[in-house]
Amino acid sequence: MTMASEFALLGFIFVCFLAAMGGALFRPGAWYETLERPSWRPPNWLFGPAWAVLYAMIAVSGWLVWREVGLTGGALAFAVYAAQLILNFFWSAVFFGLRRIGWALVEMAALWLAILANILVFWPISPAAGAMLIPYLLWVSFAFTLNLAIWRLNPGGAGAANRRNDAAGSEA
Repeated sequence: MTMASEFALLGFIFVCFLAAMGGALFRPGAWYETLERPSWRPPNWLFGPAWAVLYAMIAVSGWLVWREVGLTGGALAFAVYAAQLILNFFWSAVFFGLRRIGWALVEMAALWLAILANILVFWPISPAAGAMLIPYLLWVSFAFTLNLAIWRLNPGGAGAANRRNDAAGSEA
């Protein structure tokens, strides 16, 4: 691997790290713990390692395309790549930051479409790069289902404790 290739890989890792900052800046916190969640939801500790693996695969995927066509040769592919990373960042901001479960569901639908588009534009350039994004699409499909279940279980976006407090306040 050449020095330029190593720096490019580090650049893709850094860009994915920036996308991951959405999850670091907007943490689940106490509000999330009050939400009704489906029994099949994975434990909280699983999300960090799963996303770490996915971000590594996303970074390598972008790097593989860069090796084939460079940034300018893959302008459309990298525009789609950037779009899905931006949408990825903002899901945490919408769900955990703004506490808008329904909006986060819509945002995640856009993210899912962007990942699918990313696979479709990467595949002709590098089938390996496109294939590396399939686990990401599958994980976001699962996350969409989880987001949908939480939205259905929490009408109005309030957690169970918030609803109990609201009900107690209205009885007083």
